[in-house]
Amino acid sequence: MSTGSAAGTRTIRVVIAKPGLDGHDRGAKVVARALRDAGFEVIYTGLHQTPAQIVDAAIQEDADLIGLSVLSGAHLTLFAEVMSLLRERGAADIAVFGGGIIPEDDIPALRELGVAEIFTPGTPTQAIVDWINANVRVTS
Repeated sequence: MSTGSAAGTRTIRVVIAKPGLDGHDRGAKVVARALRDAGFEVIYTGLHQTPAQIVDAAIQEDADLIGLSVLSGAHLTLFAEVMSLLRERGAADIAVFGGGIIPEDDIPALRELGVAEIFTPGTPTQAIVDWINANVRVTS
């Protein structure tokens, strides 16, 4: 899929965010760069964002996706709050994916919350690009 060159489509917009107190953002920056290099429009919100700030940014930027990077161990709480806020604000159509240090045993719970995909450490960035291309469609 082209990310924006076909008639009637626009570039996929992705907000990449680091929720909570986690101060390590190398992975988030690597993913943001890979997505940008693949032709997506990427908005990186920076460190120490609250779920409300992330959802606000996604709505303001008319994002198609939110990518959360969580290394702090608070992934169940942070993803749940983002998903809840998206529903409350009428933006449940914004898909959420994530990565970081997330135990395999927690992935089913995240899926039950509505998280579309989780990428564990070591996932090639091309796999994230391919997943977005296969699962996200936008029209103008």
